[in-house]
This record gives sequence, C-alpha cells and structure tokens, in this order.
Amino acid sequence: MDVQELRWFQQVADGVTLTEISDLEQVSQPGVSRALARLEREVGAPLLRRSGRVLRLTHAGVVFKRHVDRAVHSLDDGLAAVQQLIDPETGLVTVVFDRHLGTWLVPDLVGTFGRLHPEVRFDLHTKSDESVLEIGPGSDVDLELTTLRMSAAEVDRSQLTDEPLRLIVPPDHRLAGAPATSLAEVADDPFVMIRPTSLLRKACEDLCRGAGFVPNATLVADDVPTMRGYVAAGLGVAVVPALRETTAEPLVGRLHHLDLTDPAASRVIDLAWSTARRMLPSAELFRDYVLERARADALPRPLSPG
Repeated sequence: MDVQELRWFQQVADGVTLTEISDLEQVSQPGVSRALARLEREVGAPLLRRSGRVLRLTHAGVVFKRHVDRAVHSLDDGLAAVQQLIDPETGLVTVVFDRHLGTWLVPDLVGTFGRLHPEVRFDLHTKSDESVLEIGPGSDVDLELTTLRMSAAEVDRSQLTDEPLRLIVPPDHRLAGAPATSLAEVADDPFVMIRPTSLLRKACEDLCRGAGFVPNATLVADDVPTMRGYVAAGLGVAVVPALRETTAEPLVGRLHHLDLTDPAASRVIDLAWSTARRMLPSAELFRDYVLERARADALPRPLSPG
C-alpha cells in the first residue's frame, strides 16, 4: 500500500475534505479520489461512504482506521528517529579503543567534544582483543582508537600522537630516583605483565627481547591500573604507557617512573575508520574534531618521569 494513500485516508476520516487535501497537497481532487478508491480495492471492502458533501467512514473503515493510525504513527516515529540519528548534532557515535586509552584519551576527547556538541551520544567499548581491528564494512563501529600497526583493506587511519613507554618500579627499588634506565638493568627482576590479548604485552616482550632477555612474568594483570597496583605492592616491575596530564590514579605517588633508553620505547596512537562504510554526520563531526585536536598538538601531554 502507498503511504500517501493511507495518510489521505486518515485525513478524510478525520473530517478533512477532498478539496482541502487537494489544495494542501497540490494534487488534483480526482487524483485523491482515485487513490482512495485504489486503497479500498487493496483492502477489499468499502472504507468511505458519501453523506451529502461529506465522506464518512463505513464500519470497515472504522476498524481499518485504528490500524492505520498505529501503523502511520509508528512509521512517523521511525522517520523521526532516523532524522535524529543522522543529525550531526544529535546522532550516535560508536567508538572502540584499546583498554588503557580509556584512562585518559577517550575521556578527554569525548568530554571536550561533548561540551561543544552536548546532544551527540556515544557508544563506547573497550577492545576484547587489541591485536584485531574491529572496524570494517560489516562492523557497526564508526571509529577505532588503537596502537595496532596493521594495514587492512578499506581502512583509513591517521596518527594522533606518540605514546612513550616507561618502566615503573616500587619506591624501595634500587633504581628508584634514577631518571632513566635501560631494560637490561632489570633483566633479572620479576615482571608484572598485562594479559596476552593486549598490545602492551607484545610491546613489552619485544623491548625485552631487544635488550637480550625474556621477561620473568610472575604476575599477569587485566589492565594497566592493576599493573600499577601490583608494582606499588613490591611484586615486580612493569613497562607501562607514560602517565598523561589528565590521568588520575591514586597509586601514582607510590611508584617511580623511569624513561627507557631502549630504542623504540614508544608507540603510535592512531584513529582508524572504514572507507567502505558510510559514516553518519555525527561520527564525521567527532572524527574531524579528534584529527584537528591532534594537528593542533592539543592532546593531553605525557607527564615527566619521576
């Protein structure tokens, strides 16, 4: 059935004349009459009867009208929801990110963007496996914040910032107070490592391998704050991303952070998106905002070691 036929039927049932519909819709009155007759044929019963100069509902028309009202109202609600979704100022943005970026980068970007565009909503998810890109043609993810250096078909990416990696030791450690060190200095120390699905785990193992040893992983944590907690308790040392200006963790004062002199003791944080998937305007607005922040060097800066 044609939606316009249903709307005209609603209007006539509510007392609007064919002449008024013709004037309002800029269509001929016979055209409206033919559309209503076509609707009656499709339904299989008379819906309207003429009473003088007015069209009134038949019994079948009364029954049919209740269902038409529900159907058209539901359709209108759906159209309104879609319009709200595609409005850049009221839409939904879906972002996935490496877990540790949720402690500083994601809150900063979403919070500052939200003050400029308060009606935009976010669907935020940490990645369960950071070694795999979640964006793609079949994904419902708009944007991905990641340190994964992997090219993929139909994926575009832009570098946001470098992320220094540092060694953290407890306050009574022999290196506490030193500004920097090489990983070779802690080759015999117990290491607190993060879960194997984290890219930080691979980065730490690669750095240790480059320093000539395999780390003795005595404890495994699910996230960086837990790693810091284990190290603060004197259970080992760990390689973690540098703290940022916006990071607030209660254990910071009980740890000592050292710059690593080892080559490649840093990572790149990228923003990635699928080129095969049409992004909604609100997601494009957020992407452009993030890229502009990065170009302006306005992202939270790493804190000095100490």
